[in-house]
Amino acid sequence: MTASQHSSEPGSFFQALYPIYAALVREFVIEVSACPFDADGAADEAQAETWLQQVDAEIQVHQLRQFLQTTPLASEAVLRNLLLHHLHKKVKSASDRDKIDFLLVQYFSLCAPSGLEDSDVDLEYVAQVLEPVLGQQESHLPDWLSQLESLMQAAGRCRRLSELLHGGTLEQGRKIKSQAGDRFFDPAAMVAFARFSFMIRRIFFRLMHDDLNSIQDGLRELERRGVATIDCRRAQFSAEEPVVRLRMICQSWKVMFHAEYSSGQPLRMLVDLRAAVDDALQNGAKKAPLNAKAAAASKSGAGSKK
Repeated sequence: MTASQHSSEPGSFFQALYPIYAALVREFVIEVSACPFDADGAADEAQAETWLQQVDAEIQVHQLRQFLQTTPLASEAVLRNLLLHHLHKKVKSASDRDKIDFLLVQYFSLCAPSGLEDSDVDLEYVAQVLEPVLGQQESHLPDWLSQLESLMQAAGRCRRLSELLHGGTLEQGRKIKSQAGDRFFDPAAMVAFARFSFMIRRIFFRLMHDDLNSIQDGLRELERRGVATIDCRRAQFSAEEPVVRLRMICQSWKVMFHAEYSSGQPLRMLVDLRAAVDDALQNGAKKAPLNAKAAAASKSGAGSKK
């Protein structure tokens, strides 16, 4: 459905939105007025629009993100309709901006081929993929968004997740979006932000998987050395956390972290756990020679007593 179809066929458009909004209301137990849609999804247009706006006001962007990344309902058509719905609001709030920002990246991720190389993700290609929702346009980076390029380059130089989370790149990106005001909704700006967010998310997932793999490799090495527990208090575990349990936790995290990037508590735990495992490996390496000397001294002492 194009932007023109959205305005000329509002009734059918609201019917297309109804299933996903009804699912959101059920998922998050949202208290709104009685649903105006009948069993077939038909409703009075004014009532339908009011009801959708009520649900929009209650749904937070993190809830929308969580739902769309786990539901089988999140097809290309559903994401396109959600985008068109938010883009055609006469007055857009900061929450609408954040939802549009997320939906653009999610739509691009769904429509772009899985084997897409980083070098292929230029402004022209992103604009082409987003054309069904933003319309045809000449791709260019607005001057006021030139900083996005340097931020992506800085993120690309990160070698572990802690560098990305604490290096200021994510915060700077959010600051640029929040200070954009109405300029955010310029099609060229939305293409630039979509490209930026998509590339940052790619870098995030690479670093996250690198950290998980590094932790698992470290835990296996500790087990090989005969280490059964390590001090993980910095990662909010115990001072003597079993290595076997940590390996099981890392396996579950591989599933849990298959979601949009953030700087939430679980990710800080992941970063701190890698640091704890690194410390255990280094301390073990330092203690090993001392233990060998102690063992040798013990044998020497036993021999002299004979």
